[in-house]
Amino acid sequence: MNSRHGHAMRFGVLGPVEVLKGSVSLDLGPRQRRLVLVRLLIEDGRPVSQHTLCRDLWPTDRPAGAASSVRAHISRLRAVLDPVRQGRSALLVSGPAGYALKVPREARDTALFEESVTRARAALRSRQLPAARQEIDAALGLWRGEALAEAAEHAFAIRERTRLDGALQDARELQAAILVQQGETEPAIGVAEGLVLKAPLRETSWALLMRALYAAGRPVEALGQYERFRHMLATELGLDPSPQLRDLHTAILRHDVGVLGTPPTPPTASSGTTLSPDLPSGPDFTAAGVHPDPGPAAATPFVDRGEQTAQLVGLLSAAAAGRPRWAVVNGEQGYGKTRLVEELSARAAAAGFTVARTKGGQALSGNRGVFQTCPTVQLLDALRQDGTDSAQDEVAQKDPLGTVVHELTQAPTLCVVDDLDQAPQGFHRLLRRLANVVREAPVVFVCTLRNPDAPVSSMLLADLALLGATWLTLEPLTADGVAEMLKAHGEEAGPEEAAALHRRAEGHPFALAELLKLPPGRRTGPQAQVPAALRNILHARLVELPDAARSMLTYAAADGEWLDVGLLADVQGLPPDELLPLIDAAVTARILAWDADPAAGGTGRYRLPELPRDVVLSTQTPSSRQLRHAALARELAGRDDADPVRLARHLHAAGPMAPAAAPAPSHPSALGQGH
Repeated sequence: MNSRHGHAMRFGVLGPVEVLKGSVSLDLGPRQRRLVLVRLLIEDGRPVSQHTLCRDLWPTDRPAGAASSVRAHISRLRAVLDPVRQGRSALLVSGPAGYALKVPREARDTALFEESVTRARAALRSRQLPAARQEIDAALGLWRGEALAEAAEHAFAIRERTRLDGALQDARELQAAILVQQGETEPAIGVAEGLVLKAPLRETSWALLMRALYAAGRPVEALGQYERFRHMLATELGLDPSPQLRDLHTAILRHDVGVLGTPPTPPTASSGTTLSPDLPSGPDFTAAGVHPDPGPAAATPFVDRGEQTAQLVGLLSAAAAGRPRWAVVNGEQGYGKTRLVEELSARAAAAGFTVARTKGGQALSGNRGVFQTCPTVQLLDALRQDGTDSAQDEVAQKDPLGTVVHELTQAPTLCVVDDLDQAPQGFHRLLRRLANVVREAPVVFVCTLRNPDAPVSSMLLADLALLGATWLTLEPLTADGVAEMLKAHGEEAGPEEAAALHRRAEGHPFALAELLKLPPGRRTGPQAQVPAALRNILHARLVELPDAARSMLTYAAADGEWLDVGLLADVQGLPPDELLPLIDAAVTARILAWDADPAAGGTGRYRLPELPRDVVLSTQTPSSRQLRHAALARELAGRDDADPVRLARHLHAAGPMAPAAAPAPSHPSALGQGH
């Protein structure tokens, strides 16, 4: 709505209640006053009697002056929301039936959220995927935390909170469906995993997770998720999955793309034609050659991985001479492992190699069976790529290992094993046997994994170490890599902009790709935003932390990037030995980072990176942030060695909550650095 001065006013309850006038957040006062505002907003313009307000604000132990307190809160809210009114307020009105807040629909974040979701759903139905993605990201970007956060414990808010939580679940399911349709399967899997954690008995979310995993070429895990949900239903409710979910399960077993709507990620391979074992002399593995259709996975430019690509290409040269080679590529999700092996696969295919792909122990081509069949069948199906079911091969049944070795020696072969740590034990045993028996063959095995410490892979990795396997750990992109990605994105950026983006994304390729979808002015700096996909991922990590760890993070976010463990312990009244497990939990959840000091072994500092810090700060109201700054200022003021610039920053950011007894800031130049 517009005030008499033309400033847009918007009311938000998708998180702590807030009222924005233009870009300024209004000071709504103490908690009871904010509860009055929430109570009136819930009624959507309908009047609420004074008696009802007293009952809802004080369900038990109602004070004698409750009615007077309500009238005072209403008066103060009018002064804040409609300060220049003449006569009676047309915004917060009173009458015989009680008090009513007349807020236009377009001024409510709940209405904006619902309208964006409706437009996203319509765009998806009409196959306008970019528009659908833009609308759903805008809708989810309106959420700043839990809906009606102040009123979480009050009965009057339960119905509306339940409705909004259900609408949020629907919106995130829609987001996952759009991501699957766009081919962005890894983000879709992340969203769907968060959905089933939030509502573990909601079948629609499990169906989306299964579809996303299948679309990512991970049917093994899709089937495993079905079994997990089926067991949960049987154990907790004594029910079976619906016929629709059972049909989806059957479709995945049969690779029925007519039902699934999207096939698994195709292997980056040659056509499967049998090749002569004799390669032309001097094959050019490093040429760009014949690259596969880039597809969705190639939307992000391939940068800063030249050294790793060169090492893997060198293994192809050795294999062409009949010397088998093994490589292990390790890195966090989103660091580009799949992209790296796709680049290698394209060069191998152009040089005449047969390229076989498996993911989590499941063949990505030709397989007619399911993952419970012999691991040899999966590997044979990947190698043969002719659409036949190796489970029906009588020779393979009699001598499975010999059959695989025979296939590996028929032509120069690159065998890519994606997600090794998610493959079953049987597949690991098969690879261990091959590592020990395949000694002269033109073959390269490249295995990717996220967790090199997973017990399932330990024996195989130990064997490969003894064989001299090449081990590549993908690190975050460098600042130069970020600059290169910007250039590939069609943008010319100076060193400062590239460095700022690198710092904000922590060099994470997926985070960087999401940031590049924002307008340049919204990526870094004072107007920086957190992309919806990253916000959702970080929110999901925060939700899984204990309440005490989340509380600790609110103080850490107010204080800055580097954690002062002693200060955080003192400000919360905790001994350090109780605080450290909370910090460890946040590190494990990848909210905090530990930066080791290379010059002094075993030492370093904890750090709260920019994106998680912004998300933590966004979950608090302005007054909550001021209280955190005030508490930190009190603790710092009592320290003889306190940094005056740091103290001045907290005093300034605390605003009216600043402790009166604290010394005056001695560095005015620091006052602009508040949060």
